[in-house]
Amino acid sequence: MTPSKLLQRLVICAACFVGLSQAQAQDSRIAIFDSQRVIRESAPAKAAEAKIEQEFSKRGKELQDLATRIKAMAEKLDKDSPVLSESERIKRQRELADLDQDFKRKQRIFNEDLNQRKNEEIAALVDRAYKVVKQIAETEKYDIVLQDAVYFNPRVDITDKVLKALAK
Repeated sequence: MTPSKLLQRLVICAACFVGLSQAQAQDSRIAIFDSQRVIRESAPAKAAEAKIEQEFSKRGKELQDLATRIKAMAEKLDKDSPVLSESERIKRQRELADLDQDFKRKQRIFNEDLNQRKNEEIAALVDRAYKVVKQIAETEKYDIVLQDAVYFNPRVDITDKVLKALAK
């Protein structure tokens, strides 16, 4: 077989494949949902955010109070430093440094705990959203549901349906 005949047959096969793919795609039902929008806008996401805010507000307030106390101590040390004895100045500097280390440790633990709780809530929400998406896909007979595409036609977007189902 000559190279031109082989090329001709490959082009014909490719054209048949493209035609077959288009025929299958026309029979398929495709949908998409925006998971980031679900995480931002859904009623369960807002409820989880409020719940986390309530859980961590007391510890956050304590950290703010400690930061204020450290700032006041630092200002007092700066103001009193010229009249303090060397030993008293060093003692206050150590107290301030210890308090600052304690603050940073508590702040790090607070942030880790807060991030862990947020991740737990997001994971639960995503799991629930996937179940809702699957239910919608089965009910409306979608062949495939994609998540977070770069571009999509709004007519295939089921995000509003997912948000509405999650609100129930």
